[in-house]
Amino acid sequence: MYMHDDFLLLNETARRLYHDHAATMPIYDYHCHLSAQQIAEDRQFDNLTQIWLAGDHYKWRAMRTNGVEERYCTGEASDWEKFAAWAATVPACLRNPLYHWTHLELKKPFGITDKLLNADTARTIYDACNEKLKTPDFSARGIMRQWNVKLVCTTEDPLDALEYHQAIRKSGFEVAVHTAWRPDKAMAVEDLDALNRWIDKLAGLTNSEVKSFDEYIEAIRKRQAFFHQNGCRLSDHGLDRPYAADYTDGQIRAIFLKIRGTKELTVQEKDQFKSAMLVEYGRMNFDLGWVQQFHLGVIRSNNSRMLAQVGPDTGFDSIGDFEMALPLACYLDRLDAQGKLAKTILYNINPKDNAVMATMLGNFQDGKTPGKLQFGSGWWFLDQMDGMIQQMNALSNLGLLSRFIGMLTDSRSFLSYSRHEYFRRILCNLLGEEVEKGWWPNDMKLLGRMVEDICWNNAKNYFSMALHADDGKD
Repeated sequence: MYMHDDFLLLNETARRLYHDHAATMPIYDYHCHLSAQQIAEDRQFDNLTQIWLAGDHYKWRAMRTNGVEERYCTGEASDWEKFAAWAATVPACLRNPLYHWTHLELKKPFGITDKLLNADTARTIYDACNEKLKTPDFSARGIMRQWNVKLVCTTEDPLDALEYHQAIRKSGFEVAVHTAWRPDKAMAVEDLDALNRWIDKLAGLTNSEVKSFDEYIEAIRKRQAFFHQNGCRLSDHGLDRPYAADYTDGQIRAIFLKIRGTKELTVQEKDQFKSAMLVEYGRMNFDLGWVQQFHLGVIRSNNSRMLAQVGPDTGFDSIGDFEMALPLACYLDRLDAQGKLAKTILYNINPKDNAVMATMLGNFQDGKTPGKLQFGSGWWFLDQMDGMIQQMNALSNLGLLSRFIGMLTDSRSFLSYSRHEYFRRILCNLLGEEVEKGWWPNDMKLLGRMVEDICWNNAKNYFSMALHADDGKD
């Protein structure tokens, strides 16, 4: 059997750590892109393609690389045709994490361990999974229960009404489903027409005119207060790079008037405006006691032809090589100097920045909050075995792995909770191998507590989000 209980666990210490400690911990998924509507409606998926392939740009990239036409990825092919095309691609994914993820996801929740997915097994696996998807245990909520998920954070724009999060809370669903505030569109000065449409909607929602920068920030604060009232305690900022240009208040007010007049900004003005917005966000996050996340370094939508054809977030993004260290240090220092630096999680997409991120944390730890600044788990192109090990090694060498808040799915699929299992197996094997080399004491109480903390306790203690509707944290 390929996908057996001791998969990736290469020694006895690793196996004990995983089975006795990591595997017993619930899941705290503090960053994902699941649909709150699908959770609220407890969606029952019609087939494996709908729950597994829809929106999965990882699989689409692999399929295109394998010579599969776009109609089988994002196009008009039937659900079965899309699945068959994916199944035929899977054997070509050996040594790609997709091969591991695919078979972990078939193992749990579907219980398929005796077959590898390929063109020959596609129909059998498709039909077997589709039968299970008809049952209550395989609805959106049912799958979350199977994985022992206790909390998830979806990601929403500040203009979102959050009606589905409200409905979930009222329904009494035992898994806490919170939102994370993603205000990237509020500083997207590359498209002034789109930005002004966003500002106009903001004005309408907050009964504001939003003619000045001060009014703009006040309107954004109102929306953040609305999110806070609905249980949000976490912001998320997706940036190509940190912005920390010098500016004055007068310059930013003038730049905002240019934006409202749809007058093209200079490169310097764009940098200044983004720098100012990031400082404002940081202050807001601190004032409300939120945690802020920064996902840094992606070059998005590289292929203009495919962007026009199939839109963004469809598998045409890649790793950037932007400057990180100095602007990030300047940004964090600005907030720290004002006494306004909130708990912060930093994610890099380029592995060259691992040591930069790991050392940056220590500059701004406050000596009061354990792990106040966090080096986020290997993200996107780095949430594979090498990437996760490199991230944990950098954090171990340059910080405290014991205070790490662990894994997240960052996914649009309800089947992706296997990424927590994948991470936990890799973590336990990493520790187990080093213990058996004699590098660290074979003290199962010490090691087991560390594993349990990384898998669950640290995240639960780090965030101030309610695990239940009657939890005082909300």
